[in-house]
Amino acid sequence: MILDPGPTKVMGIINVTPDSFSDGGDWFDHDLAISHGRDLLAQGAHLIDIGGESTRPGIIRTDSAEELRRILPVVEALAAEGAILSIDTMRAEVAVACVQAGAALINDVSGGLADPAMLPAVAELGVPFVAMHWRAHSTQMQDLAHYENVVIDVRDELAARAEAALVAGIAPERLILDPGIGFAKTGAHNWALLEHLDVLAELGFPLLLGVSRKRFLGDLLAAEGRPRPPKERDDASAAITTILALQGIWAVRTHSVRQHLDAIAVATRLSGR
Repeated sequence: MILDPGPTKVMGIINVTPDSFSDGGDWFDHDLAISHGRDLLAQGAHLIDIGGESTRPGIIRTDSAEELRRILPVVEALAAEGAILSIDTMRAEVAVACVQAGAALINDVSGGLADPAMLPAVAELGVPFVAMHWRAHSTQMQDLAHYENVVIDVRDELAARAEAALVAGIAPERLILDPGIGFAKTGAHNWALLEHLDVLAELGFPLLLGVSRKRFLGDLLAAEGRPRPPKERDDASAAITTILALQGIWAVRTHSVRQHLDAIAVATRLSGR
């Protein structure tokens, strides 16, 4: 079972989109996306997260029909080959269709807030659910990056999403939380959350972290006032994975796989986990 205890797991990303911040267009073709999924699995990814709607800041939403057109063939192909698949979606109808096609987990960046049908649908499906901290869609989220104390506020808002999931009938052992690095958060907010994940762990649920190639790393590594480009942030992303693995974080969501598995192997050896 993917939620069993053990070393930090690696969730490889396939964005079947033309407009994602890091790799938009790279895997928009179905055959390329499927091939990339196979490559991530060959590198050792424990599961693959497939998304058909970009959530980068400022982006306009993709409609549900297009989201399904993008991802269903990829889900069907990789599920048929035995891959453990996560679906990155905010829509219940997409979640249901993908689970019926073979997906094993739903990863909702809105934590069930974007679609009131999501939590009941996931409860009915009986699959694990990732509830991320979220405040608004991409066109508005950075306007809401205001906190009294980002660690405490995110903890409390995640606790509310966990409670809503449990009330809807999602089993506690199938619930995973994600602090939403980069979503309605400044770089300083992201670093504060990474420095205090123990506070979020007190909620008692596994944690998924998605820091791969995000802007706050580009800002950290900026040269001559220009952020480092997304595809040149993988080493920094893997450095964070080492720290997360030392803390026993359940999984990391990454664009690259091998570097993160190596980082986890080092952390596991040092920590004795």
